[in-house]
Amino acid sequence: MSTRNWLLLFGLVTGLLNPLISSAAEQPNFLLIMCDDLGWGDVGFHGNTVIQTPHLDEMAANSLRFTRFYAASAVCSPTRGSFVTGRHPSRYGIHTANDGHLLPDELSLAELLKQQGYVTGHFGKWHLGTLTETVRDSNRGGRTGSKHFSPPWNNGFDVCFSTEAKVPTYDPMLKPSKQASGDGWEPIADQTQAVPYGTRYWDERGEIITDNLEGDDSRVIVDRVVPFLRQAAKEGQPFLAIVWFHAPHLPVVASPKHRAMYAEYSSYQQNYYGCITALDEQIGRLRASLKEFGIDENTLVTFCSDNGPEGREGEAPGSAGPFRGRKRDLFEGGIRVPGLIEWPARIAPGSTDFPAVTSDYLPTVLDILDVDLPNDRPFDGISLLALFDGALDERPVPIPFTFKGKLALSDNRFKLVSYPVGMIEGNDETAIVSKDGDRTMLFDLLADPGEATDLGDRHTDVVRHMMRTLNDWQQSCRETSSSGE
Repeated sequence: MSTRNWLLLFGLVTGLLNPLISSAAEQPNFLLIMCDDLGWGDVGFHGNTVIQTPHLDEMAANSLRFTRFYAASAVCSPTRGSFVTGRHPSRYGIHTANDGHLLPDELSLAELLKQQGYVTGHFGKWHLGTLTETVRDSNRGGRTGSKHFSPPWNNGFDVCFSTEAKVPTYDPMLKPSKQASGDGWEPIADQTQAVPYGTRYWDERGEIITDNLEGDDSRVIVDRVVPFLRQAAKEGQPFLAIVWFHAPHLPVVASPKHRAMYAEYSSYQQNYYGCITALDEQIGRLRASLKEFGIDENTLVTFCSDNGPEGREGEAPGSAGPFRGRKRDLFEGGIRVPGLIEWPARIAPGSTDFPAVTSDYLPTVLDILDVDLPNDRPFDGISLLALFDGALDERPVPIPFTFKGKLALSDNRFKLVSYPVGMIEGNDETAIVSKDGDRTMLFDLLADPGEATDLGDRHTDVVRHMMRTLNDWQQSCRETSSSGE
């Protein structure tokens, strides 16, 4: 029996035999929300004056709002893996989108919470493995991609409404019209001429879902989340609901109603802005449902994005705010994302510049439940519980990042960035060049969050220390990563 299965069996037996486990009424619920390719600057609570996000703005006013919240990677799949494992992508082997899958020996947050009596649900985009071994589906699903079969229902989720990868943000099962000018997509004008997009929604039985799939995709997802929340509340059972919206990932399409709200902008902008406002409405619906079911006070709700905005600055409508870089960059614009945690029973609203990352979710949730982290593997995330209680001022360990030859390490003040020559814009002759020919830069994020000034030549001792730390961490990943197929 594998280590993972021994741990799961031990947890199940312990849960059955231990009468001291707290009752469901005392255990908090967890509603963990993430959207796809939403930029730091795409929300009103970060100063966007165009895109209407009133429900997220209200949530921000009642949350602990992170000014420095990070996705664990510059693209989606690696970040998603960190979200559910508490580990860096270099440890579980999903380095970019459509790459690998969540391996059997990984322990997901859902599996760990099931040991504590939680009912678990996954809703939206999975992107941590294929969902079928029999029919062609999405990017890799089917017989040719069967080696990457790792659906959410095999990773601890009781209820699923899940896709392998992206879908259009309106009429998600149908291929939208592409404008001849290349400026985005349009809703399907003639449904009789529509063709399938090729990505399906699947349930926890591994069956294709065919009903209620028309219209705004964020609403389609929340139509499944709300009954899950209602049932758990009715039965007094604590729950983990992971909701991973597709919006505003391409192909981005908005309803006529939401497009009309931005009629003065280009078609691409109308669809992008409109689908974010549609997403915002569903965030409001989720929060209202918690209140309706009488479980809002003791439900911890999080919100973030999986990476920075898609496309070139000035061409694509997504905003990284004041930060340098975008999706696929390890500069701040590629990895610093909106981050909120709301828990009325425990967390006082406010703002913090404490650096946190998606890998922190799992250790935080387990710490809240007074459950120890499994001791058979290293975790890269830390618990934020002491931060909630005002007892943690600085992050005790830095946050590492890797993506396609790029490296970064961020602590409470400084950030080290190392890019292979030719992969960084401009020609910064002041950057320190490592023995491998990479350009290594140092930024003071407190004084220079836009990463405009490289301080490497002024703080060579800091560079050397952070490089050693990064090298030691990489060696640890090589020694403790998942074994592979």
